[in-house]
Amino acid sequence: MNKWIIAATSAAMMAAVVGCKSSSSDDDSSSPETPEVVTPETLSLSYLGRYSSGVFGQSAAEIPAYDPANQQIFIVNAQKGAVDVLDARDIANPALVKTLTVESIAEGAVVNSIAFTAGYLAVAVEAATKTDLGYVALFDATTLELLGSKQVGAQPDMLTFTPDGKYLLVANEGEPSNDYSVDPEGSISILSINGDELVEVKTAGFAAFNSQESQLKAAGVRIFGPNASVAQDIEPEYIAVSADSSTAWVSLQENNALAKVDIASATVTDIFPLGYKDHGGAGNGIDASDKDDAINIRTWPGVLGMYQPDAIYAYDVAGSTYLITANEGDARAWGEDDDAYWDGDVSKGFVEEFRMKSLTDSRGFARRVGDDLAPQLHALAEGALINPTVFGYCGATMTDRGDCGEDENLGRLTVAWTDGYRKDADGNPVMFDATGIENPAGDRLMYDNLYAYGARSFSIRDEDGNLVWDSADQFEQYFASADCMLGSNRDIPCVDYFNATHDEGDTFDNRSDNKGLEPEGITVGHLGDKTFAFIGLERIGGVMAYDITDPAAPFFVDYLNTREDWTTEDPEEVLASVGDLGPEGLVFISAADSPNGEALLVIGNEVSGTTAVFQINQVVAK
Repeated sequence: MNKWIIAATSAAMMAAVVGCKSSSSDDDSSSPETPEVVTPETLSLSYLGRYSSGVFGQSAAEIPAYDPANQQIFIVNAQKGAVDVLDARDIANPALVKTLTVESIAEGAVVNSIAFTAGYLAVAVEAATKTDLGYVALFDATTLELLGSKQVGAQPDMLTFTPDGKYLLVANEGEPSNDYSVDPEGSISILSINGDELVEVKTAGFAAFNSQESQLKAAGVRIFGPNASVAQDIEPEYIAVSADSSTAWVSLQENNALAKVDIASATVTDIFPLGYKDHGGAGNGIDASDKDDAINIRTWPGVLGMYQPDAIYAYDVAGSTYLITANEGDARAWGEDDDAYWDGDVSKGFVEEFRMKSLTDSRGFARRVGDDLAPQLHALAEGALINPTVFGYCGATMTDRGDCGEDENLGRLTVAWTDGYRKDADGNPVMFDATGIENPAGDRLMYDNLYAYGARSFSIRDEDGNLVWDSADQFEQYFASADCMLGSNRDIPCVDYFNATHDEGDTFDNRSDNKGLEPEGITVGHLGDKTFAFIGLERIGGVMAYDITDPAAPFFVDYLNTREDWTTEDPEEVLASVGDLGPEGLVFISAADSPNGEALLVIGNEVSGTTAVFQINQVVAK
């Protein structure tokens, strides 16, 4: 890894920075020249400024969008249930000028996400009861006047305009109620646009796949909600659109799958399972424990990572579409705050997470009742074993998990109890007795694999969901290296706060047992002939930059994390100086559209409630 690439304060590098904003000829009689297209050799990120809402830990800054004509930033403020409008003309000091609310659309409604296209701001509006139908609203970006709204599916979230401006797509996530008594169908609403009007709404739903449930499950699509059809169980998360505006791809995060959508006909044409990351394979190691007081990135045969992407992004290379995914991971955990659920009432929720050591304790499940045992799991069996053929390397036998369940090994790892146990041809659990003998009258499950949430990476896939490239364990390895530094001045060693979390002080290794640093947001910037991906890391914070010009061979370029205080126990106490915590959404601003003539990133940070601006310093060869 070349250290000079990440030294953003290097005088030599800064001397080579080139802005790409267009300029006119000195000869007033001539027509404006076409600006020279400069392709950087590399780039670095530097902190430029921020707007702070002054609200900690309540998602007061989530999803950003940028209006170049009016030089303003829109940012979803979930704490207000609204959109904050920031004046970005002085880009180092964005200032709040107005807040857009959606109460006129529906009483108690809140904003989930936004999208911008020339002159218009689209807003996803969730109903006061999230399982009710929501809305999409369209605002004039200059006057901020509400132009109209249309009813869409339940819990509309991420939305995006097609490149040709003819359609607006929104992912209707359709999460269940906390007690799972109501479970709406997930869908994608496709709204036709005519001028400044939303004229028609079509719905791309999943009901056609209800009859294919067994095939989808066999292929690896996670369908497991209680009493849910395929359409109810699928929860669309994020949308990417092809350059020709004909096709969309939708991340189905909890389902570990992608959906492919024909936009013109509003039809889901395919569901692609994403497969699993083998954490036993070379280069795919993880740090699996938060209780060993050490950085211990190693391979774990039998442990599989579910990619479960949040943000996805589509880009074109030589006429082919590639999809970039941020493999965050996400579990279903409904009713977890209801004591009645933990006491055994299956009607009160559904929680699929369980620690490995609790899942595989030879004493069985009964000791976890009233604590963290999902009653649905207890209804399946009285306990579980792990396959010694797979996990013998850490001492597992037919009757005991051995050292595998120790805290410093796999014991602390959060896994899905819904996946990995042996099943028969009909999908029913194969039962074992406590001695490890297969026995229809037995009361033990046998786990052949352990499924962890997320892949702690970002990936590139082709348009059929096939994996082209994955960053493997590069993220955690980088944070374990001396090359990685934190803070806007890059003066805090990452190794001191490896896998720290975003809402507490000194939390070294805190997230190792549960999804690691959580890649969540993605945006892409085209600089000259090169394409760069920018990936936000929700937990430890900051943004990774990769050159993805060749989708089969991306490489790391830079990392910047502008959290400044890592030691104060409660960061809210130092909110004015703590910096940026918990990046959620990112937007790229080209140099041509930028207020200062340089390419920029705008990042919404949900924990610190800050909207940060990073400058993208382009380094060209002399």
